[in-house]
Parts: sequence; C-alpha cells; structure tokens
Amino acid sequence: MEVKNNYKIIIVGGGTAGICVAARLKNIDSTLDIAIIEPSKKHYYQPLWTLVGGGVFKKEETERNEVDYIPDGVTWIQESVDKFLPEDNKILIQNGKELTYEYLVVATGMELYWDKIKGLKENIGKNGVCSNYSYNTVDSTWNVVEHFKGGNAIFTQPSTPIKCGGAPQKALYLTEDYFRTKSKVRDKTKMIFFSGLAGIFGVDKYKKALEKVVKRKEIDARFRYDLIEIIGEKKEAVFKNLDTQEEVKMNYDMLHVVPPMGTHSFIKNSTLVDSAGFVEVDKFNMQHVRYANIFSLGDCSSLPTARTGAAIRKQAPVLVDKLMSLIENRSSSLEYDGYSSCPLVTGYGSLILAEFNYLSQPTESFPFDQSKERFSMYMLKAYALPQMYWNGMLRGKM
Repeated sequence: MEVKNNYKIIIVGGGTAGICVAARLKNIDSTLDIAIIEPSKKHYYQPLWTLVGGGVFKKEETERNEVDYIPDGVTWIQESVDKFLPEDNKILIQNGKELTYEYLVVATGMELYWDKIKGLKENIGKNGVCSNYSYNTVDSTWNVVEHFKGGNAIFTQPSTPIKCGGAPQKALYLTEDYFRTKSKVRDKTKMIFFSGLAGIFGVDKYKKALEKVVKRKEIDARFRYDLIEIIGEKKEAVFKNLDTQEEVKMNYDMLHVVPPMGTHSFIKNSTLVDSAGFVEVDKFNMQHVRYANIFSLGDCSSLPTARTGAAIRKQAPVLVDKLMSLIENRSSSLEYDGYSSCPLVTGYGSLILAEFNYLSQPTESFPFDQSKERFSMYMLKAYALPQMYWNGMLRGKM
C-alpha cells in the first residue's frame, strides 16, 4: 500500500498493543484511514520464551511474519520514528519523511538496555550467561540449563519496570525443577535470586503463595539488589544493594540475566513523557494528559500496572472506544481498572495464575483459588493462550 503524508490515525508500534488497536478500529469501521509505523519484519509471542528457555518449545514456534497480522486496509510503514512533533500533529520518520495525523496511538513497547550492565553484551551467550528476554538469546538459557553440572545458579531481576514482571522468577522455578527432577544436579546446586524489587510479588495473595514456592524449592532470595557488572572470564557477578549502595561480588556457574528496560530514545526525548520517561496518559482511558488526540497503551505507557499482554487485552477496547468517541463526537464511559495477569510457571506442569487490578486486588477468572499451583493453568499458558493470541487478540476479537 502506497505511503501517504497524512492519515486519520497513526499507530506507532506493530507489536501486541499496536496490532490489537488497529484490528479493533478496523472491525468497528473498515473505512478508517490508519497507518502503522513498525520497522520489524517479524512478530513474536514473547510470553512463550519462558518455556523455550526451559526446553519445552523451539523458539521458531513463537515467530510469525509481521505482514500476516497487519489488518486489511491498514498501511504498514516499515520505518522507525525519529521525532514526535505533537504540537503540529506530525511525526518525523528516519527516512526523512514527515507524516501528519489527526489521532496518534503510541504503542512501541520497551527497549532492552543490554549496555546498562557492564560486561553483559560481551558475555551473553557464553561464560554461563544467558537470558530468556530476547529471540536471539533465549536458546542460550536452555543450552546452559541442559549442560549444567552444579554450582551457583544465579537469576536476576532489575529494579526498572520490565516486560512481564513475573518472568524472571518463572525462569528460576523452571530451572530448579529441571535440576531437581530431570538432570538430578539439584543437590550440587545453590539457587540464588537477586531482585531489585522489595519482595517476590506485589499482590499479597500471590506473594504468600510464591514465598511458599521459594521456601519449598530452597531458593536463596535476596531483594533490593541490582546486577551492575559481569566479569565473564572469572564468572563473577557484581551486585549493588539499592538501600546501602554496598557492592557484593559472587561467583556463578549459571547467570540468567534480565536486563534493565525502558522506553526508546525517541520517546524519552519527546514532550509526551512523564518524569520516568513513559508516555503520560490517563490511567483509566489511555488518553494523553496534555494532548487530547494522542493515546498510549502497553509497555511504553505510564499506566501503573504490570506490563503484560493480558493487560493490553483489557486496555485496547477502552482506548479504542475513547478514540472513537472523539471521532464520532460522543461520550465514552468505558474505564480500564488496571487489570493485568501473570501466569507464574512454578515448574514443568504447574502454574499460579495471578490476576489483579490497580488496587492490587485479585480479579480471578476461574471459580477456584488461582494462587494454588495447577497443571490445568500450565496447559492454559503453554497451549491455549498462544492460540488465543494469534487468532483472537491480534485479530481484534478478544
């Protein structure tokens, strides 16, 4: 489709959030003039990378061609944004072209800051260092796990907001289960979890359940620590205590790293953001607090909830209704309550399904206690949710 200079709606980002919004808008009104700005040719179902890192699936099963999920009638501009000019309703893209819009949706997700940890980029994929957090590195996790013979297995979580806040501990629990039940090296292994957060989980009901998991699995969990350096040739990891600023150095044999994350530079350097660098929107309807014709959702937004695909599934219909209310000159009463969900894998065949809102209250979907580890919920994550994602969410149907 030919790229024009002006569109009714421009969506920046063709990941989960951007595609969901575009599909929903087109399902409401197929005549809407919409463009998606997205440089990537591939689209990934990232929640499954936990199980790829655990040897359950091949990473290729998480990959699709982006073009197959661009809704019919939407123009795909395969470029990156250079600059936002919201006062003029304009976007500059990196090929030098200037685009104008009536309405803008910012849905770029977050960037992984590999370079924020000294030595990480140089050591990822070797010297025992691995990470589930990208398509290019997820195989390194399974490679380390499969060949691990014992020693210190360290797992990290940064203090920054991250995609799916439960994923770092999912990798921890799954690896512990493998060492205990499959490779039989658990008795020769010390499992250590360094987290920049204050506790294992923010919702009390699930926190209590996960603390029991940590205790049962004999995991040494240490909070308020950020990984700041990796000395690969010595297999040493350096952590900083965020309260005392004291540095702690530890030897490792396996080091699963979750890098710090944040918004892309073209967002951080714009006038769209709050003091933390996220697109500043009303937490109930995703409308920008200063620019009425701009919206944002998902990981790059300031919405104060866990950054998950499940959250986007609830955000998208509210945003779309609010945007359409402006186009149709009507009121909108839909509100987003902060719903998010973390399917917390605790082992091969067991999962705690955490669902909660802005008030950190459980908002569970099933008629049983979801803080209990269940095989059925593991099957939901492994097999049902990916199908719902590809065939439902990305088609604007759920």
